[in-house]
Amino acid sequence: GPGGGGGAGPVSPQHHELTSLFECPVCFDYVLPPILQCQAGHLVCNQCRQKLSCCPTCRGALTPSIRNLAMEKVASAVLFPCKYATTGCSLTLHHTEKPEHEDICEYRPYSCPCPGASCKWQGSLEAVMSHLMHAHKSITTLQGEDIVFLATDINLPGAVDWVMMQSCFGHHFMLVLEKQEKYEGHQQFFAIVLLIGTRKQAENFAYRLELNGNRRRLTWEATPRSIHDGVAAAIMNSDCLVFDTAIAHLFADNGNLGINVTISTCCP
Repeated sequence: GPGGGGGAGPVSPQHHELTSLFECPVCFDYVLPPILQCQAGHLVCNQCRQKLSCCPTCRGALTPSIRNLAMEKVASAVLFPCKYATTGCSLTLHHTEKPEHEDICEYRPYSCPCPGASCKWQGSLEAVMSHLMHAHKSITTLQGEDIVFLATDINLPGAVDWVMMQSCFGHHFMLVLEKQEKYEGHQQFFAIVLLIGTRKQAENFAYRLELNGNRRRLTWEATPRSIHDGVAAAIMNSDCLVFDTAIAHLFADNGNLGINVTISTCCP
């Protein structure tokens, strides 16, 4: 029932027939509460409904909205498969738990980890590196667990990001420095390390970022994030190395900022 996790037990044929009643005729995803029907009783999911002018099944009117409370009650008694079932997820979930789980499902395809939303590529974890090599050739890769990430021209106005790869311990890590205004009129830098790998794999590593300057040192240590999680949430929660432009100037040299990056393995 609601509140519990989704079980991965065998699904009976009757149960499968029940979930198939909720298939949207347009996108084949599930029609979940609030469930609306056309005048003749046909269902269509809410995403598709917004784009349609008439019922896809009988061409009847979709307005005024008629709610189907009986089907909503049935939906609440049924466990639905995760939308990544086809790529290997075996969980079935109460409809209220589906969106939350699907956001973090380990079978969800990986998106391009480059910051900025300009690249729309998605694919398997195995394909991420070759995508980066082909589509983002400008990214430098340095070998070794102890490297210097040199961000040039940090005084450029506006939001800018710097990206680099570091290869060590048989893995690839992505180093990201972003300059942005999280609060209006207050420019900040956010630096973070991501593993091109799963969350579980990321837990086996630690990283240290260090700014060294004239008798000053600023250090941040943490566990790398998986590229499955990306940088946006970390930046939003300031779960990374955060410093403002004044601090950047204390450590920069002619507008170039060197960040020492050290990656180490933790004992599992």
